[in-house]
Amino acid sequence: MTKNTPISSPPSIVFPKLQKFLSDSGVCSRRAGEELIKEGQVTVNGKTAQLGTRVNPERDVVKVGPKRIQSKFIKPIVYLVNKPKGFTCSNDDPHADRLIFELLEARHRNIRLFCAGRLDVDSEGLVILTNDGKLTHKLTHPSQQVRKKYQVEINEPLERDAFRGMLDGIEDEGDFLQLDEIRSKFGNPVGSTKLEIIMGHGKKREIRRCFKRFRYQVKKLRRVAIGGLKLGKLPLGTYRELKEKEIDLLFPKQIS
Repeated sequence: MTKNTPISSPPSIVFPKLQKFLSDSGVCSRRAGEELIKEGQVTVNGKTAQLGTRVNPERDVVKVGPKRIQSKFIKPIVYLVNKPKGFTCSNDDPHADRLIFELLEARHRNIRLFCAGRLDVDSEGLVILTNDGKLTHKLTHPSQQVRKKYQVEINEPLERDAFRGMLDGIEDEGDFLQLDEIRSKFGNPVGSTKLEIIMGHGKKREIRRCFKRFRYQVKKLRRVAIGGLKLGKLPLGTYRELKEKEIDLLFPKQIS
């Protein structure tokens, strides 16, 4: 290799297009960025940029007019929260008594986070809070079928007809509701009041609505796993940051 031979970036790295870089840096929207580029107002390393140009935020010098634009890289943050009852999974709800974000320490509330999959106010257990939009989409989009495990306690022993009915699926208020698996730690779930529910989807209050349809009262509902990531012994009402290898556990092929 000669001294003047350009060194290519590793093929695994895909740098952002210039208009996305401008948007991520807070200059303008992506569409407005495209217009600035078309008008010749944007330069990369001293040369007028073209639409579709990709930039390395750490090395390239990007300017809009005379002003250099610095990258505003935001470190992905992922928290595992053990949500108690009474807390609403929302950033802003005027009807809620308490929001899940109130569980965070003051120094962590300055970060804009989102719930990557919600639990209703009467349920408790594992909730993921993150500023990573791609992770949120991957965890919540129905096409991903991320499997979740719940511990459910009902007021009366589960009967066989209800067991089969919830596995086959029911219609409720225009929605088709279905539980993927119903288990029990004590053997046959029929006749038990303490159950484990596995689901790869989740409409609003789906588990509660299914049991209510068969005239059961859900006394307790607790999410204990998402994919291969388990809640473990994290105390109720507390949280911790996930390591990268733990985030990978959210997307296994199956859940035990």
